[in-house]
Parts: sequence; C-alpha cells; structure tokens
Amino acid sequence: MAELDPQSQLLAGSGWADFGLLDSGHGRKLERYGRYRFIRPEPQAMWAPRLADWKAEGEFVPGSDEDGGGRWHFASPVPREGWELEWNEVKFTASCTPFRHLGFFPDMAPVWDWMGDQLEARSDAATMNLFGYTGVGTLALSQYGPVTHVDASKKSVAQARENAALSGMAERPVRWIVDDAAKFAAREVRREKRYDGIILDPPKFGRGPGGEVWRLEEHLPALVSDCRKLLDGESRFLFLTVYAVRMSSLAIGGLLAEAFADMPGTIEHGELAIREEGPDGRLLPTAIFARWRNG
Repeated sequence: MAELDPQSQLLAGSGWADFGLLDSGHGRKLERYGRYRFIRPEPQAMWAPRLADWKAEGEFVPGSDEDGGGRWHFASPVPREGWELEWNEVKFTASCTPFRHLGFFPDMAPVWDWMGDQLEARSDAATMNLFGYTGVGTLALSQYGPVTHVDASKKSVAQARENAALSGMAERPVRWIVDDAAKFAAREVRREKRYDGIILDPPKFGRGPGGEVWRLEEHLPALVSDCRKLLDGESRFLFLTVYAVRMSSLAIGGLLAEAFADMPGTIEHGELAIREEGPDGRLLPTAIFARWRNG
C-alpha cells in the first residue's frame, strides 16, 4: 500500500528570465513578468518589505468584502491584449486578468519539473491536467506523450490553444476539453480509461460550463477517488494543489493515502513557495500540495 510520509515537504521555486518575485511584505508582493512589474495582494507576506520603493506598472487593489473582487490600477500603459513570456520551451501570453492573476501560476514551475522527472523522458505517457487553466502545465507535459486538458472555462481553453500555437506545439497530441472537471473524470472512469499521471489544481469555489457548483471541501474527496480509478500499478503520479483554504497539507495527504491504500508508492505533502530574488531571498508560501508517486 502507498505509505504516507508524515513529514511536511517544501517545494520551492525561484525566478527565471521572464519571472521573478522581487520583494514581499505588509500583505503584498512585487513581481516581475517580463518587462513589466506588478503589485498584488499576498496575505501570507506578514513581514516587512526589504525594498523601500516599489515601482510598478500596475497594482491590483482588492475589494472590501471577503468574497474577493477588486480592480487593477495602472501607473503606466500595459498591453491589454497581453505580452509574450516563456518558461523553458513553452511560450504563453501573460495579461492582467480581472481575478488578479496574470495568465499563469509561476509557483507551479517546480511542479512541472517534478512531473517530468517522474515520466523519465518517456514519449508515450498519457497524462491529464484537470482545471488546466491556460495550459502551460499541459504543454510542459506534452513532450512526454498525449495530454488531456480539462477546464470549465471556454476562454481559458481557447487561451491554452493559442499558447500551444505560440509555442509551436499546436500539433502535439493534446485533447482540449471544455467541461466540468469532476463530471469529466467520472465519465472517464465509466469509459475505463487509464492515465500515467494526473495533475489537478482545483479552486476553492467554481462553476462548470453548465452551472455546476464546485465546493472544494465538499467535492474534492469524490474527485480524488475517481482520479485514483484512472490510475493503476504502472502509473507514475498524481499531484494535487490547493489554494486559499483553511486546510493543512496533512489533511489532503491523508485524503490521498485513503484513496491510494491499495496502490504501491509514496504519499507526500507540503507547501509550495517562491523564493525572492537577490541574496538571502525569503520564501513566500503560496499553496499546499499532496502527491502520490509510484517509485
């Protein structure tokens, strides 16, 4: 049976040519996205900033209610249609979205690297990216074999396809699916499909294309159970990330341990973080994760 490692792990990434965490503190963070700098809210940055002056093209100012909201304020022009960035061989368009994000999640970079390590340079590995957003992780996986990309947002899937074309990867074997992730996974179980690896990055709350309501604490166990049924003893991994919830990584690690009790391998859990640029850069936590690896 898969063994749960009780020790929490840290999966930390750092900047690259097109991204960097420049500073953080007092509930905000200053980031570099290509040639532009932005300030965004970050409740976990409880310390004081290191830099005295934060100069940025734009800042996202959150709304006054707990349910989110807010808007961007720009000090200088930023392309409304977005601008091109690159991570390894994947090219994609970054833009200032109404939800404070910029079109991808840079803290996922070490996750994409880890998944590649598990697939060991294969070219026939079938993987699935649930809640796949704009497809940077999908395109990273596509070098190892066919990928099924699933997201409820037609706009996000369209952007993912555009990113594939921008990267010169439009002909790679990717299935682009606009669907409710949980319903799609359940249908894949009924179709007796199998995968070599699955990554899922569910939101705290969301709606499917047919108005389906997703609540993480309520619906995650069933989704994890279905994902387990899509994997077998020859599969390599499942990686689950969770953001913005009052939950520990040990809790979701325990959920995976229950689902994978009949499987070989190891269950690990911990935190994702990004390291600030510069000497003695601090680690800014961004999410919790749990993962199953076979081997």
